[in-house]
Amino acid sequence: MDYDIIIVGAGLVGLATAYQTKLKNLDSKILVLEKENDVSLHQSGHNSGVIHSGIYYKPGSLKAKNCIEGYNSVINFAKEYGIRYDLCGKIIVATSQEELPLLDNIYKRGVENGLQNLKYLSREEFREIEPHCEGVRAIKVPQTGIIDYPGIAKKIKQLFEELGGEVKFNNEVKNIINNKYEIIVTTDSAEFKTKKLISCAGLYSDKITKMTNDKNDVIIIPFRGEYYKIKDERKHLVKHLIYPVPDPNFPFLGVHFTRMIDGNIEAGPNAVLAFKKEGYKFFDFDFNETMQTLTWPGFRKIVAKYGKTGLGEVHRSLSKAAFTKALQKLLPEIQEDDLVTGGSGVRAQACDRNGILIDDFDIVKNGNIIHVRNAPSPAATSCLSIGNKISELIEN
Repeated sequence: MDYDIIIVGAGLVGLATAYQTKLKNLDSKILVLEKENDVSLHQSGHNSGVIHSGIYYKPGSLKAKNCIEGYNSVINFAKEYGIRYDLCGKIIVATSQEELPLLDNIYKRGVENGLQNLKYLSREEFREIEPHCEGVRAIKVPQTGIIDYPGIAKKIKQLFEELGGEVKFNNEVKNIINNKYEIIVTTDSAEFKTKKLISCAGLYSDKITKMTNDKNDVIIIPFRGEYYKIKDERKHLVKHLIYPVPDPNFPFLGVHFTRMIDGNIEAGPNAVLAFKKEGYKFFDFDFNETMQTLTWPGFRKIVAKYGKTGLGEVHRSLSKAAFTKALQKLLPEIQEDDLVTGGSGVRAQACDRNGILIDDFDIVKNGNIIHVRNAPSPAATSCLSIGNKISELIEN
């Protein structure tokens, strides 16, 4: 079971990396290892389904560059292979005068990142698009859309296998040994040998990185995002996508309204510390994973910096009334009775020893091994672009 390249992880980034690498190396023997029994069962299948435009990201960052390129790639891919998508656009709404300078900063970033046809909207203008929304001013972002990301993942897997690539499920990586001539990857089912290794392990990226780099100074802290769905008879309250102006002191976008590709309307998410990396419910708990978070030197600094905001997120998690109140800033008509429990997702957020929540994509190369240590949103939008960049890195 010898391979030229092994990729760990069958989420969108791992699959896109495998596919892009195989396209450049048709004669290479490439394997994707996945611990689950199917593709995209975690972050790739538990996100909001949004095609992000790139308006929020720091110009020149990996997020900004890959989001713009990835945006075009994922849309072209969806067109070519009949994946459901809709470029419905979104509005970002300032609900107070104090938020207007922040709204201006977002607009400027969008322009710097090359977005065209961004438009400021007065209250009267944005209410023509979203008549039930409230605020003082908004930005219309026509590039934003919604898409079937699990459908994208399944199609990429199919294309990769048609090119001769292999995907092996139910193979959780337990150890990696890198010697001078080959890399030995041991799973709970088998042993594999390869010349090169790429890890795209999402929530477990720190664990896989640690197997080949004892000095890895980044861990994954899991944050759960919880959603409500709007009842069918109240779906008319939201036409497209409605986002708030994000708090610049908190690394998440805040609760918003998203029309999904299946026709549902989601409201959320909040962002609460998860006590298990794949903890999709409030009381999901894993002792070792929780202790890794609590004993990490950077975690105490996160608590000191974001503790008050974090408690508010927990309150919204436990109180439907509090969650509804947060939603009413954008949509005053929404009531508790309009909401039913929806899904949840867990974001893999990399954090260093100094308590810095890493904002950009983080990809490290050490000889014949590449680790994707941090790939939060907009990684789904950017997956084909990220995969292309990694395929170039591994070739060199």
